[in-house]
Amino acid sequence: MRVVVLGCGYVGLELGRQLREDGHDVVGVRRSDSGLDAVADAGLDPVRADVTVPETLADVPDADWLVFAASSGGRGAAAARRVFVDGLRNAVDEFATRESPPGRLVYTSSTGVYGDHDGDWVDEDTPLDPTTDKTRVLAEAEDVALSAPVDSTVARFAGLYGPDRYRLERYLDGPVTEGYLNMVHRDDAAGAVRFALEEGVDDVLLVVDDEPVSKWEFADWLADACGVDRPEKRTKAERLAAGDLSEAARRRILTSKRCSNGRLRALGYEFAYPTFRAGYCAAVDAYRGDG
Repeated sequence: MRVVVLGCGYVGLELGRQLREDGHDVVGVRRSDSGLDAVADAGLDPVRADVTVPETLADVPDADWLVFAASSGGRGAAAARRVFVDGLRNAVDEFATRESPPGRLVYTSSTGVYGDHDGDWVDEDTPLDPTTDKTRVLAEAEDVALSAPVDSTVARFAGLYGPDRYRLERYLDGPVTEGYLNMVHRDDAAGAVRFALEEGVDDVLLVVDDEPVSKWEFADWLADACGVDRPEKRTKAERLAAGDLSEAARRRILTSKRCSNGRLRALGYEFAYPTFRAGYCAAVDAYRGDG
């Protein structure tokens, strides 16, 4: 298959590597010179385009499978809307109306669309209740993907980690605020999208590893593994009382849930890193090796 990855960045590059190993042709779409260089370095075919500038998408070749993995660059809700809602609509309008439209679209979303469930479990059947402007944009973009005139999959990613994104200091230095971590290694985020494409998974897929974990438990495990003192802890009430949080940050702290990968497992996906214990081995080894 020819696979076009719009926004071929952190997950997209790994997805491209996996798809190429499976014998597919992969086009990685980025808008910057550095992004295009990264696509070429990964052995993929680089094409310059910007989903927020619809006329540039005409330069992208036809796709058997289309993956929308663009990023808003960590900016606010307005920027997110331009990329995830308007940009996705631009992509659907461009590719779905071609003489050879894609056989499948995968849109990469976030577990942030669930909102707060007071630590309870959520899965694909749990109603969405986004609590911030940005997560409401992500939920709206999911509707765009699922209403597209092609077979569509929404892959809701938990917190991504992996090479260059282990962020050990966040938990080793502390203080660590209570709550749950729902995580997935970059390689499994990419692997789940590859699986959805190759197996023809419809509708929604929650992409998270086997073991959501409390932040305090994770921080203590990480400190022990790295051979350092366990970090200071603080409750949500203590963190909120500091009074230095934005409204979005306050809402994130108050949002608590545990995400289930039961459907992904039942469909037959095998994780490279089933839990954080396996996924953080390389980071721990590097930390200890650096003394």
